[in-house]
Amino acid sequence: MVGQKVVDFTAPGTGGEFRLSAQKGHPVVLYFYPKDNTPGCTVEGAQFRDLHKQFAKLGAVVVGVSRDSLKSHENFKSKMGFPFELLSDADETLCGRFGVIKMKNMYGKKVRGIERSTFLIGPDGKLVREWRGVKIPGHAEEVLDVVKAL
Repeated sequence: MVGQKVVDFTAPGTGGEFRLSAQKGHPVVLYFYPKDNTPGCTVEGAQFRDLHKQFAKLGAVVVGVSRDSLKSHENFKSKMGFPFELLSDADETLCGRFGVIKMKNMYGKKVRGIERSTFLIGPDGKLVREWRGVKIPGHAEEVLDVVKAL
């Protein structure tokens, strides 16, 4: 996928409908996370929040995606003070398109869930970089460094 144009999509978000093509000319950081209000997802979101001004200075748009409802997203965004939008992918359309649904072990049980992943889409709409199986510490900074290098 890297180097290829990302097919346009729309998804319901906390700021209304989000359309990828409307972001043309801006890098887009699309980060997929398993679930609102869980420890890892809260920390990851907070790291993107804390670096948001630097992303914005570079013209980058940060967007979080999970299968949670818009209502859940609105509560999570408000509670955490996220300055970026969260997209609801309840039907797993985006998850499927980006291949982030995996079988995971949760307390010894196999469950389908989102593998924490981030995709950087360049201002031209092409995929610049993807991170899969993301480990949270330092991840947002690493993404910021790649955006700076664009």
